[in-house]
Amino acid sequence: QVQLVESGGGLVQAGGSLRLSCAASSRTFSTYHIGWFRQAPGKEREFVAAITWNSGSTYYADSVKGRFTISRDNAKNTVYLQMNSLKPEDTAVYYCSAQRSGNVYYPATYDYWGRGTQVTVSS
Repeated sequence: QVQLVESGGGLVQAGGSLRLSCAASSRTFSTYHIGWFRQAPGKEREFVAAITWNSGSTYYADSVKGRFTISRDNAKNTVYLQMNSLKPEDTAVYYCSAQRSGNVYYPATYDYWGRGTQVTVSS
């Protein structure tokens, strides 16, 4: 069982930055790949970024590539999402999720989810 708690969301102006954190409770956290997804009102949950268990590979949606950076600190059981040059279209609830294996781009392949943190970008 992995419990995930997101934090770091808030209200920011366009062009600003936020850093989201995803803290996990499990001792086996370091064995999980972690993904960030987001969901805006009236839209489906979409992939944002993912990182493998050992930070060997990272993946990004085209819409955030070059602006967002995912990283992890297994000693702290935490994954981060640094978000720069934020745009109003980045406004959404951001969720972190954990999986042992599977296609990192698809939500259905993840076993555990946090409750999300709201990010609002004003124009």
